[in-house]
Amino acid sequence: MNFDPAANVTIGVGPLSIHDVVAVARYGAPVHLDPAAYEAISASRAVVEALADDVRPHYGVSTGFGALATKHIAPEQRVQLQRSLVRSHAASSGAEMDAEVVRATMLLRLSTMATGRTGVRPVVAETYAALLNAGITPIVGEYGSLGCSGDLAPLAHCALAAMGEGDVRVAGELMSASAALRAAGIEPVVLHEKEGLALINGTDGMLGMLSLAITDLSTLLTTADLAAAMSVEGLAGTDRVFADDLQQLRPHPGQAHSAANMRAVLRGSGAIAAHTTTGFTRVQDAYSLRCAPQVHGAARDTVDHTILVANRELASAIDNPVVTLDGRLESNGNFHGAPVGYALDFLAIVSADVASMSERRTDRFLDSNRNGGLNAFLAGDPGVDSGHMIAQYTQAGIVSELKRLAAPASVDSIPTSAMQEDHVSMGWSAGLKLRRSVDGLSRVVAIELLTAARGIEMRGEGQSPVSEAVITAIRERVPGVGPDRYLAPDIAAAVELVQSGALLAAARTVTELH
Repeated sequence: MNFDPAANVTIGVGPLSIHDVVAVARYGAPVHLDPAAYEAISASRAVVEALADDVRPHYGVSTGFGALATKHIAPEQRVQLQRSLVRSHAASSGAEMDAEVVRATMLLRLSTMATGRTGVRPVVAETYAALLNAGITPIVGEYGSLGCSGDLAPLAHCALAAMGEGDVRVAGELMSASAALRAAGIEPVVLHEKEGLALINGTDGMLGMLSLAITDLSTLLTTADLAAAMSVEGLAGTDRVFADDLQQLRPHPGQAHSAANMRAVLRGSGAIAAHTTTGFTRVQDAYSLRCAPQVHGAARDTVDHTILVANRELASAIDNPVVTLDGRLESNGNFHGAPVGYALDFLAIVSADVASMSERRTDRFLDSNRNGGLNAFLAGDPGVDSGHMIAQYTQAGIVSELKRLAAPASVDSIPTSAMQEDHVSMGWSAGLKLRRSVDGLSRVVAIELLTAARGIEMRGEGQSPVSEAVITAIRERVPGVGPDRYLAPDIAAAVELVQSGALLAAARTVTELH
């Protein structure tokens, strides 16, 4: 995906795209409220205000919250009720969340406000838009959401900042929210009936993490195809198993997609051509080479499923109670994060498996019994030098952690709020571990590419044009074969080249990869 930080993202009554979320959250694109959103927000606010003086209780308007929903709140206490709700729920703990996650959380809550289903006043939505545009990012700890009744604590910290309380960061600098709002010329919002509740009942944090992960994995899986193909080339394998007619015998779209990428990378390879005529006597390559399209393709299809889930969620108006299209204020359970939690867990599973296969290909390069005549550990002088021996250890350590992170968070539940909230999704936790998984996958694939480049060069049988372009990009940052040197900087450079998309861009100067 290409992102233009200067391009406005319009917040209207229709859904945002995954691209919109990433543009605002990661790249700081400014947001703009569509006039139609103002109309929808004002209409739903009129519903709430009409109920404020009703003698019957209305949850979030004239009652307490959660297990305290039976307590009537007098009109003169309702501003305090909303303020107290936000303050008490801003109870996160632990390491500070990345700014992009917090910004995504705020944006998605703003998007729900714009649907006109939450009952907030326009000034509340305007304040959130102003915070995003001013780069004011509330401090949110990693613990505090169970993924049910919304991402309560994270969203409460965002609401607290809009009230001019708590701590925030601006351009990386830690300061009080009151000082940040004052510097930006933003008036702290005073929350009225229903508004505090409307700001914390959503799946916005976990959906933000899902949108970011989908974007990253879409790039990483293509990079994994590139790495797998270069490993096939460096190990003098065969490309015949990637033929389109063989893939069509099992018509999973992701599998065909990955196989096509691998064929494009291997086209014109001297090493593949040499193997075809005078190569090794093995009849079939190992599974980690031969079955790469099947594994990477299944990962692609899983990402496609999660895109479907994310788009449905982006089109949702999640709040409790919610203002219906015909003007009723109704309680509901749409804040339960199960759909998003499952999707996040699915992606952690595929991240672990793609990384596991990548590590196995790297290991084949380093074993002189399996690498087709290359030096042990791809060392310049085996025995004196250790080559990439410990780079594979680093991969193995990451893969082992990714397997642990693949255990689903969404199968867990723990009751809260005096058993009123007796089943929760743990979707926020699923998002946290997925972010670590995606980062780990990028590091494992980077080490495979670093190793494959070295193996291809050591084999010296003629690189494919794509491999040549990628290796040239690597060699601008990492020297080639020679005596052992400090290896961590080489790995760090490769990781940056993968995470920035630079190696994929180098490959795309030669051929189309999708």
